[in-house]
Formats: sequence, C-alpha cells, structure tokens
Amino acid sequence: MARYTGPKSKIARKFREAIYGPDKVLDRKAHPPGQHGLSKKRSKQSEYSVQLKEKQKVKYTYGILERQFAKIFDRASRMQGITGENLLKLVEARLDNVVYRMGIASTRDAARQLVGHRHISVNGKVVNIASYTVKPGDVVGVRERSKSLEVITGSLMGKVVHLNWLDFDKATMSGKIISMPSRDQIHENIKEQLIVELYSK
Repeated sequence: MARYTGPKSKIARKFREAIYGPDKVLDRKAHPPGQHGLSKKRSKQSEYSVQLKEKQKVKYTYGILERQFAKIFDRASRMQGITGENLLKLVEARLDNVVYRMGIASTRDAARQLVGHRHISVNGKVVNIASYTVKPGDVVGVRERSKSLEVITGSLMGKVVHLNWLDFDKATMSGKIISMPSRDQIHENIKEQLIVELYSK
C-alpha cells in the first residue's frame, strides 16, 4: 500500500504545524526546511500556492495520496451540503482515522498498520482496508485474538480523547459510530474552503 514514508519533521516544518503530533525538531526550528527557510523574500505566496499547500496538508495529515484524495473530493462534491465540510467528514470517517480517534492506535500510521494486519473488525467482520468508510451505527473494534497486543494495550493506557460522534468502550476495545462528525467536532487546523477553490479552477 503506497503511503508517505519520508521524514515527518521535514513535513511538519513545511506547514509549520505538528501534523504528526509533538515534534521536538519543529519546536527547535520553526521555519521551513532548506537553506532559504529563513528568507523573507519567499514569505509572499500566490493564491494558488496557498490553496495547494492546504490540500497537501490534509493529504499528509490523513495519509492519503493524490488519486485517492481526488476521488474523495469528487464524492464530497456530489453529496448534499457544503463540499468542504463533506470532504472533512469523509476523511474523518476512514477506518484508519476512526481507529486512531478511538485511541486504539497512537498515530494514524499505526492505525493503518493495525487495519492492514487484520486486527480490526467492523460489525464483527475483519476489515483490512484502511480507506473503508464507516457509517453511523457501525461498530468498530479490535478482533478478539488481537486484544492482548502490546501496541494496542499501550495506546489505550494513554489519554483517550472522547468525541461526541464516537461511543468507545475501553473495556471491550470497541466503539459505535453515533453519527458523522460535524465541522465543529473536527479540530484539525484545516481551511477546507481553500481546497474547494483549488479544485474549482
């Protein structure tokens, strides 16, 4: 499965945000990477550059490649409602992201690996497709024989963030999708309207 495997600190510095979680390198070097990272001449960006950067930030944050992202945007544009919000709802509803949100995995990359290695089930059936879209009413959990995995138990020992659109039970290592998340329940620093403007050109 294709995904970004390069240096994460470099990407975090590019967007000047800790999109992969706490980053000591970003704290120490809060400017973009490269020998011209501190140059003020490069501070002015075109409208297209700002829009493209926002799209790239979403792709890196959720671990989605270009072709897949284009398909998600196309689907979002055909749904009822605001296209930008639909886009964020769809990427949040990916199985790997839901596993991460439930606290079963400490990062989205770790969640994607758990899904790919057949440790996660949806409605009692093992699903190994990270991009699988969950729906309200679906029950996502750890398959029975995987519940003792150290990577899972270790993650659940940490702080689990409770979200209104997910009902997670740490004891059973499973959770129910109550609803699709609303825009105010998605706390990622994303300006989705810029992405809509980019695709509308």
